[in-house]
Order: sequence, then C-alpha cells, then structure tokens
Amino acid sequence: MNPHPTIELPDIPTGSWSGDVLFVGTATVLLHLPGFTVLTDPNFLHQGEHAPLGYGLRSRRRTEPAMTPEQLPPLDAIVLSHHHGDHFDDRAAEELPKDVPIITTAHAAKKLGRQGFTDTRPLEVWDQQLLTRGELELSVTALPAKHAPQPLEALLPPVMGSMLELRRGSETIVRIYISGDTLLHDRLHDIPRRFPDIHLGLFHLGGTRILGVLLTMDGEQGVEAVRLIDPDTAIPIHYDDYTVFRSPLEDFSRAVSSAGLRSHIEYLDRGDHYAIDLDRPPG
Repeated sequence: MNPHPTIELPDIPTGSWSGDVLFVGTATVLLHLPGFTVLTDPNFLHQGEHAPLGYGLRSRRRTEPAMTPEQLPPLDAIVLSHHHGDHFDDRAAEELPKDVPIITTAHAAKKLGRQGFTDTRPLEVWDQQLLTRGELELSVTALPAKHAPQPLEALLPPVMGSMLELRRGSETIVRIYISGDTLLHDRLHDIPRRFPDIHLGLFHLGGTRILGVLLTMDGEQGVEAVRLIDPDTAIPIHYDDYTVFRSPLEDFSRAVSSAGLRSHIEYLDRGDHYAIDLDRPPG
C-alpha cells in the first residue's frame, strides 16, 4: 500500500556509484546513496542540553553531535521513527527546511504540522513511500516497533522501524533496516520473512530506562535483534548519548563476542563514516 504520491526528484547526475553512512549521534544518521540523501531522526542538541521526554521528564545529553543542521547537504527526505525530544529536537524544528519530505508515523506528522512542516508522509506499518530519480527508486517501508511493554506503551509516542530499498528496475541494489526505538517483540519476526537478504542494519540500543522500565534494547536484546534480522553488516547507534541510556555500548560488544553471529558488526563513533558496499552500477 502506498498512501502518498511518489516523490519525484529532478533527474540530475547521481554522482559516484557509492553509498555512505555518517553517524551524527544518537539515532541521527546521514545516508548518501546513489541519487538520494536521507537523514534519520534529527537530533542536534549540544552536550549538556536537555531533551524533553514528556510528562515533565528530561534527559541531559552527554555527547556532542558530529554536525549542525546548517552543515547538512540538501536532503531528499527525512525518516523519523517517532517524535521524541531525543529524536526530533527544537534545533531540528527551527533549522531544518520546512518543505523537506518527512516520512514518519501519523502521530509525529501531526506534531510536525504544528511546527510548520508542510510535507509530512505518515505511514502505518507495512505502508510504503516511494522516491524516484530517473531510473532509480528508493522505497521506505514502515516496520513494526514496540517502544515499551504494556501498559506504558500507551504513554509513549508510536514508533516505526524502517526498511530502505534502493532499486533500479527489478534489481535491488541495497536494502537497509533501521530498527527505531524498539524492544524485542514477536512482530519483528515478520521483517526478515518479508525482506530477506538485508545488506545493512542500524540498531537503536542504549537500554533506555525511565522509572526502571526498559524502553529500548540493551546489549543482550540488541544481539538477539541482530541475530533475528540477520543483516550482512550491523551498526549499533543510539547507545550512550543521554543519561536515560543505561546500557553502554560495551554491554553489546561483550554479548557479540560470544554470540556467534553471521553479521559483521561495525562500530562507529560520532563523525565516523561507513562505506556501503554496492555492486557496480547496473546497465
């Protein structure tokens, strides 16, 4: 199902046939793919500033983002897993262009509209948004995610995971999974059944706890999620940027060392790049 018209972009030269991940910090990643530039979960608060989490709760940022909004290249789209203070902050609301397409949940789209953003693309689970540039097509599919156990889930913003697929004609060039803020849950099993052969996975970790309740995957859950989704390469993100993150990256790396995963684990610090291995350009 595709509830929105395709986003048709000008057919301009796509540059080199390469892919790149730049880890900005928290869940903010800048993805450069042939023909498309996509930003995820824009969070640009500085070290020492506080993100509002709702119900009067706030969390202090421990780290500095690798870039500021004014340093971003032109964006073709933003993929926003949910509207929470550590995923879409006041700087993003003030400094990002108001007409950039934002692919997100219906809940987040309403909040973004009140902040002046004019091109929101709300998706339900398994809905898809298409972007095209010439012969290239990028699809973003909303995936199931669960931010908290019941009954707390009803108190938090709805979350979506995402699958980004770059295609040319019938050929899939690369398939990228983004977990969103989720815990392990049964519906995750549907993802590898629907999307086999995932090239890259970005996994939100951190073991976020509020009032003692786990709200994002800790190290052990992260390893099991990697095992389940089974990407060729997995990159942990969203792991130590805020004081509510209680499971450091070391928890995940220790669990990985004894897990016997097929996936290669790539560790990035803020500002690090990862080159996505793409086949030679088709045609």
